[in-house]
Amino acid sequence: MVVEKLRQETQAIVSDLVQRSGLQKGQVFVLGMSSSAVAGGVIGKASSREIGQVIVKAILDTLRPLGIYLAVQGCEHVNRALVVERDLALRDRLEIVSVLPTLHAGGSGQLAAFDYMVDPVEVEFIQAQAGLDIGDTAIGMHVKHVQVPLLPLQKELGGAHLSALASRPKLIGGSRAAYPTDSIRKF
Repeated sequence: MVVEKLRQETQAIVSDLVQRSGLQKGQVFVLGMSSSAVAGGVIGKASSREIGQVIVKAILDTLRPLGIYLAVQGCEHVNRALVVERDLALRDRLEIVSVLPTLHAGGSGQLAAFDYMVDPVEVEFIQAQAGLDIGDTAIGMHVKHVQVPLLPLQKELGGAHLSALASRPKLIGGSRAAYPTDSIRKF
């Protein structure tokens, strides 16, 4: 896939998801990605540092001006730990763990996060308000409840299947309760 096309498609997809999910300044967008899948290969078998760099930089370039944090999920070899900015980890009292990602343990997205974030650290767990899954990497464990599926602008990025999640407040009360209009999907 041509680098410029990958960058443009990534930015368009993320901009749309941010807008439709209602993400606000200070909130967290989680990314799970398989560069192998983007390249048309099998997850974990054809990792590409360049693909990870293009995607993560495009996402950071989209989120930073909005004041939205990025959390990049690692693969199962690092127990799905996430790379975030240290100030987010300290603000939210996230458990910082000791591991440095490699191309085949953590993955290209985490390596790129270490390249492009200001002061990156690995954390054990996060509850993001929305996120993008590139290549069926299973980000659901990192998006807070209640999760609402969002359909991205396109079904694939390169050869990777795309899915996305947002979250909304829980509905409580019962049959006599009234609820504000849902900003993600209308009832």
